[in-house]
Amino acid sequence: MSKYRVVVGKEALAFAAAHFITFGDGGCESLHGHNYRVGVTLTGGLDRHSLVYDFIALKRDMEGLLAELDHRVILPASNPDLELVTSAREVEVRHHDRRHVFPESDVVILPIPNTTAEKIAEYLGSRLAEDLRRAGAEALERLEVEVEETPGQSAFWTGRLGT
Repeated sequence: MSKYRVVVGKEALAFAAAHFITFGDGGCESLHGHNYRVGVTLTGGLDRHSLVYDFIALKRDMEGLLAELDHRVILPASNPDLELVTSAREVEVRHHDRRHVFPESDVVILPIPNTTAEKIAEYLGSRLAEDLRRAGAEALERLEVEVEETPGQSAFWTGRLGT
């Protein structure tokens, strides 16, 4: 059976967000932002319309996911080095003697341990995989998501789809 790939490139998918990551030595980056660009590759057979997957639908699906992150502060839900305290109006995050307080509407807390490009790629890939399964994209076998923080600096996540 032949295999095919479709790619929606990074020029079409982008979001701007702030984050910081923690390190194993107890260190922590300063809060900073990126103009992230995301690329998606789907691999599989062709459907009855001779498509791996519709480019327009793929772009629309990813744009919806990226809109949830755009112009937000991204925080990890399960980082043992951070203390997150949420209220109805604000999110406080502490790392040792550092403390940040953000309006709740400016924050998105992801179910990841650190806001690295690798874990953001995995998060986006997992969410997209759920959407693709719900859409009945049975010809798909593999999904790859690239998250580029700056030109020339990317992380990739690859997951299997289908049965």
